[in-house]
Amino acid sequence: MKFNDTSITLQQLKDLAQNMANEREWKQFHSPKNLAMDLGIEAGELMEKFVWSTTEQSYEDVDKKRQEIEYEAADIMIVLMLFCNVSKIDISEAVRVKIEEIKAKYPIDKAKGNAAKYTEL
Repeated sequence: MKFNDTSITLQQLKDLAQNMANEREWKQFHSPKNLAMDLGIEAGELMEKFVWSTTEQSYEDVDKKRQEIEYEAADIMIVLMLFCNVSKIDISEAVRVKIEEIKAKYPIDKAKGNAAKYTEL
């Protein structure tokens, strides 16, 4: 699969990830459980890039370690897409619905500039 445009849809990315896994015959390893565990591992690898940084330093870390951090973010996205594929989750719809739920829990007039949990607003 080749793309001429730098704008790739989420479905095209999901297909790229799935084709890559299929070509390597990894389906046998890609249960929802295994992929969920792998998501945690990949997220941990991203967090490791910032483990002893202050909030301010984390912005500098992104600049200094950009390629490493981009690759970790990509690993997370790839595994998430594979998880959604095997679990038959329409992630676009799930995100849309979840954002609506968040907006209801965190109305702008109460949540704007406030980091409190919705139960404390």
